Amino acid sequence: MSNLVFRFATVSGQNIHWFLKRNCSVTPAQLGWMYASICVVSLAIATFFWAQGATLVLGFAWLELAAVGTAFLVYARHASDGERISLQGTQLVVELENGGHLERAEFRREWVRIEPKTGDRSLIEVSGQGRSVEVGRYVSPELRSALAREIRMALRSA
Repeated sequence: MSNLVFRFATVSGQNIHWFLKRNCSVTPAQLGWMYASICVVSLAIATFFWAQGATLVLGFAWLELAAVGTAFLVYARHASDGERISLQGTQLVVELENGGHLERAEFRREWVRIEPKTGDRSLIEVSGQGRSVEVGRYVSPELRSALAREIRMALRSA
């Protein structure tokens, strides 16, 4: 297994791990600071116009900030979404995280199947022992077949 070269995986001792994450350009902490700065600027401008007699501006500013804050919360909740696939001895472990919800499935190495769901560019179906899980959401469709080949190669060589 030590002479295998992986494009998507990292090797740690006898274990092989694939970490497939959502491509997020802004972390939740950065998003929080950005939202705080938007609040300060927007409320400062609204307060200025409120003081000038435009009383409705402040209410609409609060409404706008609530809508933007809700959108930012939805984004931040899914910023850490990802898929972890691990080949640990005789087990292939698949963990899917989506919006803070973790789904975990374990498969025996010798019984697992790695196949495209419908075609080459579709999600990859990991199945065995009466269970199935779809992976590859965070890999571009043209690279999913290469990921499936890599996982199959690791399963055969383990």
